[in-house]
Amino acid sequence: MRELTVEEIAGQVAEMCQEANIYLGEEEIKALTSALEREESAPGKEVLRQLIENVRIAREEKMPICQDTGFAVFFVDWGQEVHLVGGTLEEAINEGVRRGYREGYLRKSVVEDPLRRVNTGDNTPAVIHTKLVPGDKVKIRFAPKGGGSENMSTVKMLKPADGVEGIIDFVVDHVKKAGPNPCPPVVVGVGIGGTFDKVAVLAKESLLRTVGEPHPDPFYADMERRILERVNNLGIGPMGYGGRVTALAVHIEVFPSHIASMAVAVNINCHAARHRERII
Repeated sequence: MRELTVEEIAGQVAEMCQEANIYLGEEEIKALTSALEREESAPGKEVLRQLIENVRIAREEKMPICQDTGFAVFFVDWGQEVHLVGGTLEEAINEGVRRGYREGYLRKSVVEDPLRRVNTGDNTPAVIHTKLVPGDKVKIRFAPKGGGSENMSTVKMLKPADGVEGIIDFVVDHVKKAGPNPCPPVVVGVGIGGTFDKVAVLAKESLLRTVGEPHPDPFYADMERRILERVNNLGIGPMGYGGRVTALAVHIEVFPSHIASMAVAVNINCHAARHRERII
């Protein structure tokens, strides 16, 4: 049995919170650069140039890429041979978020009650999805989810008979309705299957993949390609100014389904597909 302390987890989480909000990943930067090369509209090109310049300034000045430093969302794969000492996993992660957002001067965006709207002052509590897995390692994936793109989320219980075309039509129509609100070019996360709650988690988790990395199943990789093509034919373009690049990628994740159900969720990420991963 391997032991990890709450402090070790909290320290790693604090670093991840700052890194994800300040340094956009190399693959995400490549996706924006590639989008600039493909974009045909003059306003769209100018927007992409400014987005890329913003990424550079954030990196050099060690400032957040966006003023919305997000709701802290974590996916944790906890090895069953690991014993946590000194507290709970929730306490460890929340302490890391508290420390990371304070030390990094990141905006605190969480209110303690959805109606009475009093800010918690430290961006906690985090949303934590935990899975127990074999082994003695802990994998932590973190995504700061901004409100603008998160507000463009949706879930629909389709009929199994709606099939592939029904899913594609639903996703494309939703991106069209979202328009410029999620700060395109976006990454479109799609969950298919499971239950009402499970499918939303699938859509969110899909956004943690490397931007543009195809689904390992060719069937779903083809669906991703078809959705992306139709989304980019909508003409919304970067920041809604028109153009060919409305989305950088479409990521699909699936789960077994009830015979009577076909749940589909869409969770959109803005152009800054921020996330970090650590294995401890």
